[in-house]
Amino acid sequence: MVMRVGGIASGMDIDAMVKKLMEAERMPLTRLQQQQTTLEWKRDAFRDINSHLLELDNMMLDMKYSTTYKPKAATSSNSDAITATATSNATNGSYEIKVDQLATNAINVGEKKAREEIQVQSGTHVFYTFNEDGTSSEHNFEITDEDSLDNVLKKITDASDGRVRAFYEETSQQVVLEATRSGQYRPGTEGAESDENKLPEIEFATDSVGFFKDTLGLVQDNEKGGVNAKFTYNNGLKIESQSNEYTINGLQLTFHQVTDTNARISVTTDVDQSFDKIMAFVEKYNETIDVMNQSQNEERHRDFPPLTEDQKAEMTEEQITRWEEKAQSGILRGESTISNGMYSLRQSLQQSVDTGGAYTLLSQIGIKTTANYMDGGKLEVNEEQLRTALRDNPDDVYKLFSHSEEGSSRGLINRFDDVLDRTRGSIEEKAGKSTHTLDNYQLGKNMKELNERISDFERRMVQVEQRYWNQFTAMEKAISRLNQQSSHLFSQFGGQ
Repeated sequence: MVMRVGGIASGMDIDAMVKKLMEAERMPLTRLQQQQTTLEWKRDAFRDINSHLLELDNMMLDMKYSTTYKPKAATSSNSDAITATATSNATNGSYEIKVDQLATNAINVGEKKAREEIQVQSGTHVFYTFNEDGTSSEHNFEITDEDSLDNVLKKITDASDGRVRAFYEETSQQVVLEATRSGQYRPGTEGAESDENKLPEIEFATDSVGFFKDTLGLVQDNEKGGVNAKFTYNNGLKIESQSNEYTINGLQLTFHQVTDTNARISVTTDVDQSFDKIMAFVEKYNETIDVMNQSQNEERHRDFPPLTEDQKAEMTEEQITRWEEKAQSGILRGESTISNGMYSLRQSLQQSVDTGGAYTLLSQIGIKTTANYMDGGKLEVNEEQLRTALRDNPDDVYKLFSHSEEGSSRGLINRFDDVLDRTRGSIEEKAGKSTHTLDNYQLGKNMKELNERISDFERRMVQVEQRYWNQFTAMEKAISRLNQQSSHLFSQFGGQ
């Protein structure tokens, strides 16, 4: 490598001169870097719009459910004893419910035994629980002399496949063995009204009765509970349930207490819930359209290119912010991916739907595009008209939005979702996702090409700068030789 000589012989500021020359040489590189920054801004702007579309897309599943358009509200006259929720299939009206018995878990509480009184001996033991069809399931566990009481109780619990739990209650000094589920499963217990008449839900094998009694203090006949819930529906239908929950005619009932008289469950259509969900969709749609529309209407300031690092160094933070706001303004203006997406989304909500019901257009339930075309197709809602449609014809509103048929009968939300997916896909092809490499999307490929051009240019700049230094170094050496010759001549003349 040639040594750089910085103007010793010539007296010139060679370093400053090379820097000035390189500034001119680097002007094309600066333009490439500005193009790179512009592509990054454009990619981020596309992704910002896609994030809004994703938020809208996340609402689509909920907008397809029938419960969104015809939800039911259930209220109880005695909520301390009975609570209820209603599915969309529940019929509006009143239902009389009387709770005669709550479902309980089978439980066996052992005789009082201090921990130190419980002596564990090795052996294999068996107990049984019972299935929905009344058949038995056998559960085996093995203990050793080394097992503590807690280990034994854990082995019992683990052997039961989650059907029972066993533990030692320190205060009362009693072992507790109880079922984890309520209700009767034991054959032959139907109609048994008391614990004395019931067969046990947790039955000890004959060979293990002694272990449970002598070691743990659990006597088979001491088991309590394990009964079904019993209730009367509309004063005529008596029903049993193995749990304290039961679903009938679209009503999901939960029992908390036995009642002396009927509790009245009233089912109505919850218009407010439907209204709120539709309004949330409209608001998110308008927010998204506003962002997309603004990207197409922003003024493009071509006299404000991206700033270089040297330019930023000479500016305040406020000046940089104002400059870059103008530089990024309108960066997506004219992008057909956005404008076509806006148009398609708007059209998907304006077409008619062959529902066979009262409504075929969104405008018939009070939702239409604003009169100002500059809004880009935002929606406005006649709230009273929408509430009336939801109250009087929830099924037809559901068909208008979410009919799952194809062709002219396809619901607006399904059409909208199709367009939304296509629009998001087009944007991802253009700008990718945060997890994508540059090779996965169009702008990324352009950025990769620019990166390669910038790298090549920077390598050339190193060579150009070295060439300038070589030239100036050669000049300095020539001037140095000339100075030496001049000095020699002057010395000769002076010597004569």
